[in-house]
Amino acid sequence: MLQLVLHFTLIMLTATEMTDSGWIDKEEEKYHLNLRSRTEAEDGTFNLEEKEVIWEPRKTAFIICDMWDKHWCKSANRRVGELAGPMNEIIKEVRKQGSLIIHAPSSVTSFYEDTPQRQKARQAAFVKTPKPLSTSQRWGTAWCWPDETREEALPIDDSDMGCDCAVKCEIRDAWTRQIASIEIAPDDAITDNGQETFNLLAQHEIENVVLLGVHLNMCVLGRPFGIRQMVQQGKNVVLMRDMTDTMYNPEMEPQVSHVEGTELVIAHIEKYWCPSFASSDLTGKPAFSFK
Repeated sequence: MLQLVLHFTLIMLTATEMTDSGWIDKEEEKYHLNLRSRTEAEDGTFNLEEKEVIWEPRKTAFIICDMWDKHWCKSANRRVGELAGPMNEIIKEVRKQGSLIIHAPSSVTSFYEDTPQRQKARQAAFVKTPKPLSTSQRWGTAWCWPDETREEALPIDDSDMGCDCAVKCEIRDAWTRQIASIEIAPDDAITDNGQETFNLLAQHEIENVVLLGVHLNMCVLGRPFGIRQMVQQGKNVVLMRDMTDTMYNPEMEPQVSHVEGTELVIAHIEKYWCPSFASSDLTGKPAFSFK
């Protein structure tokens, strides 16, 4: 009888694993995502299409782009603050499912230099990328510029840098770290480097990459860990479209509201780079929208 009890206990232990939060079932839930894209028709118009994909959480990474503690534009700063709380709740849930979380606060990763999360990115074994990483520079970092062979010009004019405050803000380096309301957990990683990002993805055998954060028309597209780069390196890339924002001033072309400007850039990405999905696919709750 004692042998039978011990055998049953062993079976139960192999079906579960211990984490910091206690015993959890190893049988992870899969992500059922409704990916929205836009396919060009023969007449040059784009048809909206949606299809469901099923991804394994442990083969999926979430990259949080430039959610800084402070932005030089006051309006952008308010929107980041509003976005950060809901984003953190989503990240907490996908972290529980076993997904890799990469925090990418560009130009301020030195703030975290001595942390285990930063060292995790630095120490990941080098893996050669399928294509050369971009060596172009913008704002003192590697940058993936628009690819004229693949995409049209952005549908919004952000040449004024997108401040939509009544009194225009001074452009400056206002940020020092990632916004504190987004938790950095022990198993997360911190990097703003394209090679380190690729090394981490290879180390964790990750093929699916979800981008979220700000700003969509600039950093989310162009950073060395951003959409253009990840697509060029052959990853399955998607944008979480309600967990982002643009730098756009409605006084500039096409003179639409800020929200409409963001929607235009999302459509641009769905046409030329990658599909998008809403956070409701993960949470079962209504998608986020700015107040």
